[in-house]
Amino acid sequence: MSSIEVNIRDTNTRGQLNKLRSNGNVPGVIYGGKEKNQKISISKKIFKTLAEKENFLSNILSIEIDGKSEKVLPKEIIWNPITDEPMHIDFLRVVKGAKIILEIPVKFINEDKSPGLKRGGVLNIVRRKIELKCPSENIPTELVVDLEGLDIGSSIKISSIKLPENVEPTIKGRDFVVATVAAPTIIKEPEKPAETAEGEEGAETAPEGAEGEVKAADGEKKPEGGDKKTESSEKKPEGAKKPEGAKKPSAEKK
Repeated sequence: MSSIEVNIRDTNTRGQLNKLRSNGNVPGVIYGGKEKNQKISISKKIFKTLAEKENFLSNILSIEIDGKSEKVLPKEIIWNPITDEPMHIDFLRVVKGAKIILEIPVKFINEDKSPGLKRGGVLNIVRRKIELKCPSENIPTELVVDLEGLDIGSSIKISSIKLPENVEPTIKGRDFVVATVAAPTIIKEPEKPAETAEGEEGAETAPEGAEGEVKAADGEKKPEGGDKKTESSEKKPEGAKKPEGAKKPSAEKK
């Protein structure tokens, strides 16, 4: 249990509260029980150190005020929305025999000893905090859930969590689920069929073959000059002259 020292304050106006804050203090109030409400102030540095601790709002504190010790429970903190600095805090007196409703955090242990999580399962946390009705002298700081031996498909219900004496959940009438060990949800994209892939390759190579045919056809075409030479070689020359000096055969004499 943490112990802090606070001071009694006598501030009534907004200007007085602002001055208190500018001097490094946080105004607050202690209420509850048969005693009257008490205005207090606490060092901002000390308060921020306590507020950063886990489960601060469910831990009982011992407050030293004017030489007197009181057990209190932090109930509400008001933060500045712009600077994120604490503006005000309320403490509830812890009176013996009284019952308090609190949200207690759930802690999971032995994840490495769960067969389901080892096989790739996922811990699906349904409730990170559980609202409980607790006696002021027996307030748990956390609820422990042991995952050892749990396989995929297992569920942890409130009935499987051991609660302190006289502590009970505010939800009654049903055994609600706190967490489950679910199967992994990995989605694999379907692979393309081999036939489709081969068909696409053949379609891509088709233009290359067609191009080869065109080139071959171009190669078979003869030059125009070659055709003319062939025609001139086959055509007989017109008006061909006999060689000079050639004589006609003379007629035979009778």
